[in-house]
Amino acid sequence: MVKSKNILKQRVYAAFEGGEGSNTLPELCLNLLSEQKKSWQGLREGYEALETVRERNLSCGGFSVRIQHNPGRIRSSLAGAGQHPGTRHLCFLCTERLPDVQKGVLYRGNYLILCNPMPVFPSHFIVSHSAHHPQSIQKYTDTLLHLIGDFGPGWAVLYNGPRCGASAPDHLHFQIVPSGRMPVEKEIFDEKKLALITRGEGVLFYLLRDLGRTAVFMEGSDPVRVAKGFKDLLDALKKVLSIDEEPMINLAAYYAERKWRLLVFPRRKHRPDAFFREGNRRFVVSPGAIDMAGVLVTPLEKDFDRLDAGTVRGIYGEVSLEGETVQRAIEAMGYLKSFLPP
Repeated sequence: MVKSKNILKQRVYAAFEGGEGSNTLPELCLNLLSEQKKSWQGLREGYEALETVRERNLSCGGFSVRIQHNPGRIRSSLAGAGQHPGTRHLCFLCTERLPDVQKGVLYRGNYLILCNPMPVFPSHFIVSHSAHHPQSIQKYTDTLLHLIGDFGPGWAVLYNGPRCGASAPDHLHFQIVPSGRMPVEKEIFDEKKLALITRGEGVLFYLLRDLGRTAVFMEGSDPVRVAKGFKDLLDALKKVLSIDEEPMINLAAYYAERKWRLLVFPRRKHRPDAFFREGNRRFVVSPGAIDMAGVLVTPLEKDFDRLDAGTVRGIYGEVSLEGETVQRAIEAMGYLKSFLPP
């Protein structure tokens, strides 16, 4: 234990405990990123590679996505393939396994905010628990909401479930990226796509229409009530799916206009069948929160060139939980009913 604390202490670039301070949390993290680019060659190379990625927008009939060819994400795309959860000796987020030069912002005493050496966006951070705890959201919902509030407008907090996109499925972590860079963020402000399905005490729940995948959008001005609503949703999904473990979800969360906003993508499988095919029938696309939010990351150039609207719709439809099942979960919550979309 003493050794672990000493290792953690050596990793700390700055600390944030909440409340008023000379620097905001985003300022501390951006300063960290600037310093780490100077001292950490691997990070510097990762961001230099990001400048050369290719992107193209793709209309899929009712919604759009952005395809990104990012060779640096091959490790993340293949994460977990053939690996059994719980293999701690392979955990690259454990403090003692980080590169010697890597440092982070100590967040509220229990987390390190680290620069992601395989970025998808110009500022991309990982919030990693200082101890080796399993990836799980329900127990750490308060941390999620603290992160959203502490980063404030202009940022998104991402969570990938341990069985649907987490690159370290046995180590608790979140991601932080700039908001406004994922296509779905525009969709949630299109009133034509939002269908109010229920309301709890101080929390509204919507389903997004014509998105090609199932998404639940919830918002409220009281983080305590938002946390309860989110946990109720997870419990309801467990009930209708007849499972005890955490339901498969991806999550993008925001704070704006004094509201906490959670965009939940319920999942039924991790990867589409195309991921496991041979030859030209294979697509190395492994959807996590970023992909479900509309930025499909392809580490292989041939996949970048070949992905079309039909393939994207097929991938989303295959990995996303059916809308009817999610509606049953919403009803099982027992909240005030509004209307269910046809």
